[in-house]
Amino acid sequence: MTEGNTFLASVQAFANQQVAPSAARWSQGHVPDPDIFKAAARLGLFGIELPVHAGGLGLDFRHKAEACRILAAADFGFAMAVVNTHNVALRLFRSAPELAGAHLVTLLSGETSACTALTEPCAGTDAAAMRTRAVEAPGGWVLNGEKTWIVNGRRAGLAIVFAKCGAGDDPGSIGAFLVDLTAQGVERYPIDSAFAQTGTGTGGFTLKDVHLPRENLILPPGTAFRSILAEINGARAYVAAMCCGMLEAAIATVAAHGHRRVSFGKPLMEHQAWRLSLAQAGTDLAASRALTDRAISAVPDDRAAQRIAAEAKIHAVQTCQRHLPALLHAMGAEGLRLEHCLARHLAAVQSAALTDGAEAPLLERVSKLSFPFPPALED
Repeated sequence: MTEGNTFLASVQAFANQQVAPSAARWSQGHVPDPDIFKAAARLGLFGIELPVHAGGLGLDFRHKAEACRILAAADFGFAMAVVNTHNVALRLFRSAPELAGAHLVTLLSGETSACTALTEPCAGTDAAAMRTRAVEAPGGWVLNGEKTWIVNGRRAGLAIVFAKCGAGDDPGSIGAFLVDLTAQGVERYPIDSAFAQTGTGTGGFTLKDVHLPRENLILPPGTAFRSILAEINGARAYVAAMCCGMLEAAIATVAAHGHRRVSFGKPLMEHQAWRLSLAQAGTDLAASRALTDRAISAVPDDRAAQRIAAEAKIHAVQTCQRHLPALLHAMGAEGLRLEHCLARHLAAVQSAALTDGAEAPLLERVSKLSFPFPPALED
């Protein structure tokens, strides 16, 4: 086996043995044990794309996306929490070597979780509408604003916070800052919903006159917004992979039930009408996998990835939204039990639909890239 395959096999065992048994409790609002993040760290999950000399595994984006798929098959929220800490560690390594030297040890060990903070009460997919402001001060910057609906927001120790710098109000004025969320002036809060957000660690925080040293500006204005656009292509690709993982797990759960459960004298799987829904789900899953695979391959080329990553996320989310309710129905009331993944994944895909771009803006992105207006004039 290659190093990458060995790593993915260990992630699969970890998901089966530690994540899946805990996911039911998290769905009821129980807080994940910090030790599970340290166990994830021992596998290298917080340093997949970091080079070996920096404490990482030296693997590529495809391995990260595949690890996300495996973890999400057990619990989408936990997968999101892990990958967000990973992404902060990777950004520090690439953009702020001195800060990386100070923080990578605790990030890669699972002692510190981290988040990327874009969303605000009045700015979601339209990130350029953010109001968080950074003003230069002697020796550094002062930040004021609020971020909300942030993965890991309730427990993160570090955040990459995007804010408009100075008096600018256009996308080119946006910079990215490393913020210690335990610092004076930061107030964190949890966010809950009709289904538990504890696995994801969803939360927000306010920033009131938070002073930062100059070196904490890790992406200056003029580059930060371009970074957002590039990194979100990768996020859409791995969220699509996560959706594929959730649907794959649901199909496997229902198929196993169909072999066990006897109805009208024979297993459900022997009833043609019953098994056709599984066949349709499997067929549509295969299409989503193929589209997602293309998106993952395209991610290194930012321009090519814009359209295909959006298409992959749209299709994977819609496929889950179509088939998870039908699969739950096929399993009957048994599917509602906490030990099964169906109800949990049915809730999670609603979060996936809103993560890294909701459906309507993504469709608009695809339409503009597919059918540019006005069309090029032919000679």
